[in-house]
Amino acid sequence: MRIRRALALPLAVAALAMLILAGAEAAQQRRGGAPEPAAGGGAAQPAARGGAAQPAAPQAAANLNQLMRAILFPNSNVLFAVQSDDPTKLKGSREPSAATDPLTGLYGGWQAVENSSLAIAESANLLTVPGRRCSNGRPVPMQNADWGKFVQGLRTAGMAALKAAQSKNQDMILEVTDQMSVACSNCHEVYRDKTPAQGGDKNRCVP
Repeated sequence: MRIRRALALPLAVAALAMLILAGAEAAQQRRGGAPEPAAGGGAAQPAARGGAAQPAAPQAAANLNQLMRAILFPNSNVLFAVQSDDPTKLKGSREPSAATDPLTGLYGGWQAVENSSLAIAESANLLTVPGRRCSNGRPVPMQNADWGKFVQGLRTAGMAALKAAQSKNQDMILEVTDQMSVACSNCHEVYRDKTPAQGGDKNRCVP
């Protein structure tokens, strides 16, 4: 009988301690506080609620040829147009907000030249999005050292064009369009311009 009473007392104390601990944890959660560290020094697991969402990874929707035609080609043409035409003297559209020519649209003139310069500089980032392919299905050779060099050349040319546009100086535009042409040609000569003897378009993106 003594043995049973000796065992009953510690069991009752343990049960009471567990009830007190459970009540303390419930009160802590109601107050919104973090749970106490687990016994033995282990850290408590953070709550799943309220965690920051992870940003979505960039995805390539266009192939390299489509990207060039959609962004680089039209925005380069804006810069090349200003070689001979003063953007402040171009006739605007009767509905600037619906204009398809950036130079005569709502954000026309030198603002359009700035915008196109930024589009070209930003497009350099798009040339390094994983998973993008060339028009012939080959992966864009972004792992090649010279590809990174060509991309940086394009970015540098875009930022130089922005500086020229901000100066509103057509002579500076002439200089940066030459820089732009060189940046494009350096890459095209290696990866785009393939003669029939070199396999033509099917060997684009192959150095």
